[in-house]
Amino acid sequence: MKILMVCLGNICRSPLAAGILRKKIKAKGLNTVIDSAGTSDYHVGEPADPRTVETAKKYGVDLNSHRARQFVAADFDKYDKIYAMDRSNFNRILDLASENHDTMKVEMIMNVVEPGSNRDVPDPYFGLRDGFENVFGMLDEACEIIAEEIANNKES
Repeated sequence: MKILMVCLGNICRSPLAAGILRKKIKAKGLNTVIDSAGTSDYHVGEPADPRTVETAKKYGVDLNSHRARQFVAADFDKYDKIYAMDRSNFNRILDLASENHDTMKVEMIMNVVEPGSNRDVPDPYFGLRDGFENVFGMLDEACEIIAEEIANNKES
């Protein structure tokens, strides 16, 4: 299984989601490839936002090796599941899909918590520090469910 987390700039939400899921997958002894990307090219090559790194570190998630990259159409071929952090990025991802098979891989990440809710994970970039804590909590809940689903599918 290969999973891609996608937000706008790939320096806040998606690297955090990827890091959280990596930690949960590793704890379960599973072998899953997890990466992240952004729909824009604003921060390509940059590390995760320092506030994201600080929040992640507080919970034992290491983002030090992260470098932002842009989502490309070839990612549809490389990944089995693509999680969008919000509706805008969901639509931008779908704009690059060339076939229906590609669109079936894309899901709003909070739909794993509340199916059909299409709830956004808010972008904490321009907000206060507590926004990063809020986002961590949302992503931690979603990633726990994703990790459980991967573990259950491996066992069946």
